[in-house]
Order: sequence, then C-alpha cells, then structure tokens
Amino acid sequence: MLLGQLRDGIEALNALDLDTLEDTELSGLVFDLQAETSLLAAAQARILARWDARMVWADDGSKAAGARLARDAGMCRGRANAVLHRARKLATMPVVAAALAEGRLSIDLVDLLVAVNLPRRAALFARDEALLIKWCLDQQSERDVRQVLDRWAQAADEHLEHDPAKRERQGRYFNADRTLEGIFDLRGRLDRVDGTVFANEHARLEREMFLADWADARAEFGENCGVDKLARTPGQRRADALIEMAKRSATRPANGVTPSPLLSILVGYETFNGMICELADGTPLSRDHLLPLLAEADIERLVFDAASQVIDVSVRQRFFTGALRHAIEIRDRHCQFPGCDVLGDDCEVDHIVPYSQGGETKQSNGRLYCKPHNGRRTRRPYPNDIDDPAIYRPLIQKRLEALKTLRAPPDP
Repeated sequence: MLLGQLRDGIEALNALDLDTLEDTELSGLVFDLQAETSLLAAAQARILARWDARMVWADDGSKAAGARLARDAGMCRGRANAVLHRARKLATMPVVAAALAEGRLSIDLVDLLVAVNLPRRAALFARDEALLIKWCLDQQSERDVRQVLDRWAQAADEHLEHDPAKRERQGRYFNADRTLEGIFDLRGRLDRVDGTVFANEHARLEREMFLADWADARAEFGENCGVDKLARTPGQRRADALIEMAKRSATRPANGVTPSPLLSILVGYETFNGMICELADGTPLSRDHLLPLLAEADIERLVFDAASQVIDVSVRQRFFTGALRHAIEIRDRHCQFPGCDVLGDDCEVDHIVPYSQGGETKQSNGRLYCKPHNGRRTRRPYPNDIDDPAIYRPLIQKRLEALKTLRAPPDP
C-alpha cells in the first residue's frame, strides 16, 4: 500500500509537463526532489539493515546479502555492497540516522560521516556524533565538510595513539600497465604530503601548457577566440604535463636542489589544544605527518590575535598583494561563492565594499573569488546574503571561530 502511493507520486512526476513550470518552480522542484531522495534513502537504509540482520537474504541459499541484493534488484555488486554498508553503519549511528530521516542531513553528508566512523573510532564517534553533525551543517561546501571531518579523524587517531601518517604511507602504490592495444593505463595512490607535492607540480606544468596553447590560439584566430580553438583538451594537457615531469626528471642534475614543501602552522587559538598544521592548500596534517618533514620543509607560522586576524594592513592601495593576499588565502582557502571550490592560487581577492565606494584594501574587507564569479559581480550584483558586508563578514568570523573547536578529543 505504502509503496503503491510512492509509485503513484513518482508516476505523477514523470508525467509532469516541465515546460509549464516557471523557472522558480522548476528550481524548487529540483531541490525538493533531492531532499525527498535523501529521505527515501533513510527509509531504505532502515529496512535494509533489518533485512540484513534477520538474514532474510539467505532464505534462497544466497551466501551474502550483497549478492542477493545485486541479483534480485538488478544492481551492480559494488553498488549493492555500498548501500548495504551504509545501512549497517547507520544502524550503529542513531543520531546521524535520525538527522537523515528528519531531512536535516543529505545522503551525501551521511556517506562522509559513515566514512570517518571506522571501527577503531566508534566510541569517539558515538560521543561526538551530534557535534559532528553540527560541524557538517555549518560548512559551505563539500570541501569544507571533508576538511572538518579529516581534522576530527586525525585528532581521534592521535587520541587513540594510532599513526595515520604511517598507514597512508604504507598504502602508497603506482602501476603503469600496458594494455592489449599497447597503450598504458596508469593507476596509483599517494599519501597527503607526497600527493600534494605531485599535484602542485603537475598543475603548474599543466598551467604553463594552457597559457602556451592560449597564446598560440590567439595568434592564429584573434584575441576573441574561444577555448574550442585550443590545440589540446584539458585531459590531453594533463597527460602531456605528466610526460613533461618525466622528461625534466631525466635531465635534472644529480646535485640539483629539491624544492621544499610549504607547511602552514596556525597558532594563537587560546582554546585549541595544540597547533593547527596544514599544507599551503589547506590539507590538514597530524603531528605524525609533520615530524618527518621538519628537516626538509619550509615552515610558515601564521599567528592569530584575539580578533582572529592573521594580518591587518589598512593601507589605501588598489590591489591585495604580498602578505595581505597570502593571509586571505590562508583564511578563505577557496572561492567564497557558495559551493565553488576553486583554490586560492587561482582566485582574485575581491573587495567586499568595492574600492570605488571607499572600501579599504585590508583583510576584513577582502575575500577570495574565482575570476568568473568576481567578474560576474561587477556586471550583476549578487543577492544580499553574498554581497552585504554586514552579513558576509560574520561568516568569515564564524569560519575562523569554528577552527577553535577542532581540538583533540578529551578522554571519554
């Protein structure tokens, strides 16, 4: 009966003439439907967990719940196992399960919470479950949520005297397999420090190639040509950048100077149990990640005062440069348009109160915007909740204050 009503509702949605909807109605339908999808996932997890616990799946001789679900529901085995894993974990996460069923959490946020709730952290997760939900809901983007949960996981592992750096390091691998056609299939996994070193250099070379392709296209087709005129696709440039790294390695002098990784250590939080240590792109590091790097890394210390200001330069200048720009990059990390994850290196620093209206070039009046979002603002202002300094500035303060709560868990 209940599933019949659900089917009737779905059939009505499928029969809906979308061309009769206004833009606001269509947008509302998109987000309402996504919310209902999460609620349906909550019901699915609850039912699956009971079906699994009672071993109903074994009544036809199946050897595993995942195999039965995949076969009879027409699912791929990996997807069936993932849905079952979520259901089993949610059965041990009552606060998260309730928040999902109430519509306060999306299914994607739940999956991130499930991912950090490893068996060794189960007791700490149960203690901090409500707090973790609050932290997740306070964040602006998936990237911010991942960073918050990563910091909690590292603090929990340190509390449990578990060395996450060693585990990550031991899990590294790389394969270059030649296929039957003679081409290579590349697969690998790196820890967060070496992976960041690789990714930064690879991105730098890809950027060089992009600028070269852009210059060649403009020279041939004119200044107003589009990206469709570039000689290579982004994927092709990334592949070429990897080969360029190999070529430069082969020609590197044996006594050449190896670049040092940059570590940003944030201090000055009086309520924080120890320092926050991060790579320059915001990737959190634990103490165990940091110690092996002390002999080779460049250490950058960022000191916060009582007002959570890294640096405050109130000079009447047009552009955010030098230490001032870097302070804003450390604070914001990425484009501050909601949901945009363009990293700080590729962003411009925008005046919250425009310079032309007397806005000062100082930290409290600056924020990171990627070039498209910053350019759009000059043509068409954003809604007040993004552009209004009286609303936006407290968001900056709230994000900085949130870091203060990310401390190592105390003894249970």
